Amino acid sequence: MRGSAVALSRHVSKRILILDDEESILFAVKRYFTRIGFTVDCARELEEAEALSTHTAYNLVIADLSLSDSGSAEGLEIIRYVRRNCPTARVILLTAHGSPSVEKEAFRRGADAFLHKPKPLAELASIVTRLTETA
Repeated sequence: MRGSAVALSRHVSKRILILDDEESILFAVKRYFTRIGFTVDCARELEEAEALSTHTAYNLVIADLSLSDSGSAEGLEIIRYVRRNCPTARVILLTAHGSPSVEKEAFRRGADAFLHKPKPLAELASIVTRLTETA
């Protein structure tokens, strides 16, 4: 039952913010986590994620490292913002183009996990569940 909706449905009250510039990823991840019992908000831009996290107490934030086609690293900025405004929230940074130096910087800023895309949703859910249980 590992990764199944039945195994993970005990987290009904946990709230997640997903930050990614790709609509298809937001849709799929939101749908998956909603089905297993999480409350999910989505943001496509850093400023939107900051506004949401200012007014909502999230248990966990899942952020893409790059929020534009230029290979930027705005995802690192949300880590700092979340640490300052939602200090108990856990943070997962996802990237398709990570490097050891970016990973080191993510952990220095307070990320709880640094994951490489693509990551199966069941595996991501397992990590989310572990992090939100200890939050």
